[in-house]
Amino acid sequence: MDELRAMRTFAQVVASGSFAGASRSLDLAPAVVTRLVAELEQHLGARLLTRTTRSMALTEIGAHYLERVQRILGEVDDAAALVRQAQAEPAGAVRVLAPPAFAAHQLAHRLPRFHARHPRITVEVTATGPVEAPGAGHDISIVVRQPALAGEFVARRLARSEVIACAAPEYLARFGRPRHPDELAAHQLLLPPLQKGLTFERTVGDDGDGDARAARITVAPARPLLHSTSPDLHQAGALAGIGIAGLPSFAAEQALRARHLEHVLPGWRLADLSIWACLPSRRHLPASTRVFVDFLVAEFGGHDRDPWIASRPADAVPRACH
Repeated sequence: MDELRAMRTFAQVVASGSFAGASRSLDLAPAVVTRLVAELEQHLGARLLTRTTRSMALTEIGAHYLERVQRILGEVDDAAALVRQAQAEPAGAVRVLAPPAFAAHQLAHRLPRFHARHPRITVEVTATGPVEAPGAGHDISIVVRQPALAGEFVARRLARSEVIACAAPEYLARFGRPRHPDELAAHQLLLPPLQKGLTFERTVGDDGDGDARAARITVAPARPLLHSTSPDLHQAGALAGIGIAGLPSFAAEQALRARHLEHVLPGWRLADLSIWACLPSRRHLPASTRVFVDFLVAEFGGHDRDPWIASRPADAVPRACH
């Protein structure tokens, strides 16, 4: 007996509501469908269906068996699809939801490298605002948030990003380079509208005396010069010399490399952001989606650490690097 074929026939009989319906769906003769289910019951030593000339119903053991059978058939189909996808060149569109700053500063310049490897895949990026949970209608959501993720979806970690204080060298030359968060009260800060100040946390072990306890300090500026919900606008303001902004390291990286911005108070951070690539499900994952997620994990490391900020002494000249 071909047990897998018999299991598939049994599941189709239940799904169709009748042996005749299963016969049509499977393109098999009614006698073959009846024989396969009978052989399966004989093999198992249990009746799975009660049937009369007018009706059919699952037995109690049949209902339990069907639940397992559906799971097994799903795994078999997924394994077959994986092999078929591996044999074919991935193609099609991948719909990606991402925060604007991450899309502009991290995704955009990586796409040519991805397209060189997979020229038949089109990446469609939606970047309209913050992404703190997977979005409906997208194959991949790049979620950037502080707490851990929870929910009915699949998440693969890409990296962690520190939120750091940054300012233009020209601004710091005019107003001084603060060495402690307390000194920021006299500086011009760029803040989100509802934020009354910046809360700094000392980097573990950065106090110079071996004390690994973190300290938290909130600095409330006398006169915030710019309020905005846009990290990119804060970054533009910092680049223009308006003041000091709190920026995700993934957004500030290129400006820090070019020394258009300096990392202010490198022994302190404002927050840690976790970055995830979230998928609705592992099942029936298109090859185009799978290869793009694998590409993102390889690009960003896939670890709970910040690839954009190197470890450095508190008084070192700031410079972001991979």
